[in-house]
Amino acid sequence: MSSQTIAPALSPEHRILRRAEVEAKTGFKRAHIYSLMKEGKFPKAMRLGVRAVGWDSVEIEQWIADRLNERA
Repeated sequence: MSSQTIAPALSPEHRILRRAEVEAKTGFKRAHIYSLMKEGKFPKAMRLGVRAVGWDSVEIEQWIADRLNERA
């Protein structure tokens, strides 16, 4: 009997997105992204190093999907 595995397409891939990618996906510039983060209306960035931050790709994709669903 073979064991079944979950197909990769069923579970979203977590990647770290840098600011330029987040800006491209959302259409927002740095200042607006940080303003929304401060208000608790955008996913928080994670510290990657002394001068580097990134965002979880799944959180960003979900945030975009939520905005699109609000339009409907």
